[in-house]
Amino acid sequence: MHIKIGSRKSKLALWQAEHVANKLVTLGHSFELVLMESEGDKILDTPLPLIGGKGVFTKCLDEAILNNSIDIAVHSCKDIPTELEEKLYIAAILKRENPTDALVTKNGLDFLSQKHATIATSSNRRKAQWLSKYPEHTIVDIRGNVPTRIQKLKDSDWDATILASAGLIRLELEHEISEELDWMLSAPAQGAVAVICNKENSVTKEIISQLNHDTTAKCVHLERDFLNELSGGCSAPVGGFATIENDTVYFKGVVLSTDGKEKIEINLEASSNTSDDLGRKAAQIALSKGALKLIETANNEKYS
Repeated sequence: MHIKIGSRKSKLALWQAEHVANKLVTLGHSFELVLMESEGDKILDTPLPLIGGKGVFTKCLDEAILNNSIDIAVHSCKDIPTELEEKLYIAAILKRENPTDALVTKNGLDFLSQKHATIATSSNRRKAQWLSKYPEHTIVDIRGNVPTRIQKLKDSDWDATILASAGLIRLELEHEISEELDWMLSAPAQGAVAVICNKENSVTKEIISQLNHDTTAKCVHLERDFLNELSGGCSAPVGGFATIENDTVYFKGVVLSTDGKEKIEINLEASSNTSDDLGRKAAQIALSKGALKLIETANNEKYS
């Protein structure tokens, strides 16, 4: 079958689309790439939470699937809204790359021992967790694709920026990582690539389902359940991460105030065959501890 693959134009998006394309070729299919520009790619002078939140990087590709301009869209799974259009379907989630956040520095790590430093990130989740650990530091907004952000850091007087380890590894920029932030809880679905198609296209669904990595998919769905139950979009200071070891599923979740002063942490575990609602359970515990107020405050700050 010949498959039209929709992708954004950034180097990382192209890597992901070509990664999927290569797997489809191995299965005996042909492909063509259809490149598009999302609202998130067009507007680079505004903090990410202010330009639409959910779907800002995926909407144009979603529309292309629905009008049959493309057969599938390839996304960083963490960019996909937890509630999809009715006819859209996540047909596969590929094996996850390193899910951590990474610190990319301008002049090494000495600034970590200093009272004052400037860190660049467009993520409220990263901002909140950083300020929780380093409350005296200053956070500035940064936009653009991975290479652009690294160059902006080099051209600035900032000390560091925070990027996903997975993106740096995929772009062969692993040498830019000064330190993996193993204490920072990643975004739900971080490090995973997802493929979306039209739910009604049974042939495409069947083909793409062969790319699914079951363990990653199970963990990612739990993380997305956590975010969905909290009604948290990409602007919410929410982290969630699930792992499976010896038939036991472990789930970690965190919800913070954007200044990092308030933090709700959840740690749960369950046997693999009774863990389907673990993400929702974690969210319900977080909500009982006041998570909704923190999320609503973060959302309100977008407009203040």
